[in-house]
Amino acid sequence: MDFELPEEYQAFRDTVRRWVDNEAPKDWARNLEMDEHNYPFALWDKFTEAGFHGVGISEDYDGQGGDVVMQMLLARELARTLGGLAWIWGITSFAGSKSIGLYGSEDQKAKFLPEIANGRLKAAIAFTEPAGGTDLLGAMATTAEKVDGGWVLNGEKIWSSSAHVADYLLVIARSDKSVEKKHQGLTLFWVPTTTDGMKITPLAKLGMRSMGSCSIHFDNAFVADDAVLGEPDKAWYMLLPTLNNERIMVGAFCLGVIDGVLEDALDYMQQRKAFGGIIGRFQSLQHYLADIATMQKTTELMLHYCADKQRRGQKVGVEANMLKLMASENANKAADLGIQILGGMGYSAETDMQRYWRDSRLWRIGPITNEMVRNGIAESLGLPRSF
Repeated sequence: MDFELPEEYQAFRDTVRRWVDNEAPKDWARNLEMDEHNYPFALWDKFTEAGFHGVGISEDYDGQGGDVVMQMLLARELARTLGGLAWIWGITSFAGSKSIGLYGSEDQKAKFLPEIANGRLKAAIAFTEPAGGTDLLGAMATTAEKVDGGWVLNGEKIWSSSAHVADYLLVIARSDKSVEKKHQGLTLFWVPTTTDGMKITPLAKLGMRSMGSCSIHFDNAFVADDAVLGEPDKAWYMLLPTLNNERIMVGAFCLGVIDGVLEDALDYMQQRKAFGGIIGRFQSLQHYLADIATMQKTTELMLHYCADKQRRGQKVGVEANMLKLMASENANKAADLGIQILGGMGYSAETDMQRYWRDSRLWRIGPITNEMVRNGIAESLGLPRSF
C-alpha cells in the first residue's frame, strides 16, 4: 500500500503552501480575525485571484477541476495559517459548488457554477434550527408551502456563517408535514439574500469572529420554483453524500490547524529561554510536542484514507464520522497544549495559539456534535440506537 501522494497532488499542495506563506501569513490572518465587525473581503479576493473558488468545479463551468483529494489538500494548507478563516473558502465550496454541482439542474449549473468559480458569488448554509442543534430533523420548524409559481418560507435558522455577506443561502425546510419519518418531506432551496420577508442578524461568538455567523428569519418569504434544488420533498436523500464531504473537509481544516500549532510550538521551544537555556530541553514540553506531532500524523493518515475512498466512489460514512471526531478533538487538544507550551504568550492575542484553540473548539460541536458522532459509530457496530 502506497501512502505517498501522486506527483500532481504534491505539486498542487506545494504551490498552495507557497501561496499561503506569501499571501496569507499568520500575522495577517491574526489581524483579520481580530476585526470581528468586518468580513475579510480582502481574503475572499485573494482566493479569487488564486483561482481557489474554482477548485472542484469542472472546467466546463470555468472551474479549475480537481477531485475531493485536491479540495482537502487546499483546505489543509489554508487552515495552517488562517485557522477557522479558511471557512471563507469552504462554505461557498460546500453550499454552492458542491450542492449545485450535485443537485442542480443543467440550467442552475450553467448559471451559478461559473459565478462561484470566478469569485462573484458567495453562499451560506442555513440548516440549523434554534431549538434543534444537531437534532436537525426532529426540530425542523421552518416550513415551505407550495403556492402558485413558487414557495413561501416561514421559520428561523441560526449559526449561518457568512450569511450577512452571502448572495445565496442553501436552505432546507419542511415541505410536507404528512410523512411517516422525519427525514421525509424536506426540500432544498437556493434562496437569494435579497428575498423579501427575510431578515439576517449577525451573532457574537467565541471564534471565527470576522467571518460572522447569523440568525435568519423567514416571514412569508416567497421564492420561485427555480429556487428548488433537486426534487421537492427528497432533500435528505440528496444531502447524505455531501454531509460526508463536509465532515472530510472539517478533518482537513483541523489537520491544517494542527500543522500551524506544531510549527509555532516548535519555533517557540527552540527560541524561548528560561532557567539558563531554551525551553525545548524540558522533558515535559518535549512530550507535549511529541503528542502534537503524533496527532498530526494519525489525523493525516485518516484524512487521506477517507478522501481517497470518497474519490473512488466507495461508502465512507462511518469513516468520515471517525475522521471528524478524531480530527476535531486532536486539533483542539493540540492547540490547548500549544497554549501551555507558550505559557502566558499562548494566552495573548499577539500569538496564534489562542486563535487556533477558539476556532477548533467549534468543530467539536459542528457540523455535528462529537457525542452524536460517537452514537452513530456505535450504532454502525450493531448496538441499538441511543437517541
